[in-house]
Amino acid sequence: MSKISEKVEPLIRPVLKELNFELVDIEFTKEGKDHFLRVSIDKPGGVDLNDCTTASEKISEVMDEHDPIPQAYYLDVASPGAERPIKNSQDLQSAVSHPVYVSLYAPIEGEKEWLGILQEVVDDVIKIEVKEKAKKKTVEIPRNKIAKARHAVMV
Repeated sequence: MSKISEKVEPLIRPVLKELNFELVDIEFTKEGKDHFLRVSIDKPGGVDLNDCTTASEKISEVMDEHDPIPQAYYLDVASPGAERPIKNSQDLQSAVSHPVYVSLYAPIEGEKEWLGILQEVVDDVIKIEVKEKAKKKTVEIPRNKIAKARHAVMV
């Protein structure tokens, strides 16, 4: 999480909680000459456009009052989508038996990216069932080697 995201989170988390939304992710990025504060929200059953608009309006009010971001930026509030990021242990546990994509800091079995079904989370290791040609195998990945993880859509 960036320093900006760390400053924004305590400002917007109570607003989202009041609206019964889960804060999934905060990202502050620069694209070309523009800056974007992207906030991903969710709730049981998913969020729709009206939910995102409501959250955006409330976040804007708080940010107008206590904005820690010195430069101009665009606020983008959206659903995390089908490829929702996996950020913590609770997210990992809820992803068990679902498709996930994992990128690593260092290769395991010569690969730095894995796509498969998350089978199990045991202590500091995750087990993913992957297809290798026509066969399936289980890969064990230490959590400290995971750079990013997200839900995946497999076809």
